Amino acid sequence: MVSLTEERGNMTKKNVVVSDAKSGLNMAISVDVSKSSLFTTAAQKKPAGPGGFITISRKQLLQNLEINGGARVNSWVDSMRASSPTHIKSTPLSDDQNSWIDHHPSALDMFEQITNASKGKQIVMFLDYDGTLSPIVDDPDRAFMSDQMRATVRKLARNFPTAIVSGRCRDKVYGFVRLAELYYAGSHGMDIKGPSKGSKYKKGTQDILFQPANEFLPMIDEVYKSLVEKTKSTPGAKVENNKFCISVHFRCVDEKKWSELAEEVKSVLKEYPKLRLTQGRKVLEIRPTIKWDKGKALEFLLESLGYANCTDVFPVYIGDDRTDEDAFKVLRERGQGFGILVSKIPKDTNASYSLQEPSEVMDFLQRLVRWKQP
Repeated sequence: MVSLTEERGNMTKKNVVVSDAKSGLNMAISVDVSKSSLFTTAAQKKPAGPGGFITISRKQLLQNLEINGGARVNSWVDSMRASSPTHIKSTPLSDDQNSWIDHHPSALDMFEQITNASKGKQIVMFLDYDGTLSPIVDDPDRAFMSDQMRATVRKLARNFPTAIVSGRCRDKVYGFVRLAELYYAGSHGMDIKGPSKGSKYKKGTQDILFQPANEFLPMIDEVYKSLVEKTKSTPGAKVENNKFCISVHFRCVDEKKWSELAEEVKSVLKEYPKLRLTQGRKVLEIRPTIKWDKGKALEFLLESLGYANCTDVFPVYIGDDRTDEDAFKVLRERGQGFGILVSKIPKDTNASYSLQEPSEVMDFLQRLVRWKQP
């Protein structure tokens, strides 16, 4: 296991704890991180070999973990109403919708073009969970993926490095997926762990563990308890502790109660300026105000695989939520790979392609596996 600890001494050195899972031995070492490229996007030659430790510049890391303000909650009630099932109706495609599809065509229809663009490059797969591998359901604790989807993801991981990147607690996502050969990034990338077994892409014998928001754990627990108490009077509301963040699910809340729910959440967060509030798909997310998100998690995982600054890597990220836009944006800025938005309706997105629902995601992944193994 590799974890980052507080730096001591030279600013270009980082203390790293290496734990061998089999022997139980721990050894603290100091490694040079001054030439790290965790957040560099310029394409350069591939590093020599996959071995060695993950190196992260303290200066770059602190810049990306900078505390940047309090919670912002304006206009959420209107946004919540807009995402209500009663406001999404099945209507013929408008000119704007057709235009959106032209700019974000189906990844299934464009499969040949996608695979042609990836030839000679290492595809790395990043997958959101809720709404991507599993359907959106009223009870988030019952967001189970199908056995067929699990078998598909297992085959995918045998052919490409594969990571699950979710807002959920990492342990909970693992409980849903149950595939030890994957990388898992829970809590919007604030809790990252490498494969425990079965992955040919795993580096050496150590697992990867990265948790940039550990100092916020006591605060998260306090807010979680307060929100559980505050939302008791709102039927249908569900508060979920995702370790480094909190989700307040409102998909089962009556429309007349939405305003009250938003006010209850706001009242709790007034006392915690180091936490921020954002809205996802039928969920309010409370997260630490560090500059870390699913896009940074994607970059970290590419770094850990040795592909951070390579011209021969092709990352593919599939997700359905606003929080996935951070990863889509990173891919656009890198000029490598692409994002696929899972949505039945047009949305403002940085993704290049679209799929309508998890069943289409499974079709796309199955085609990718067959293409890899003709």
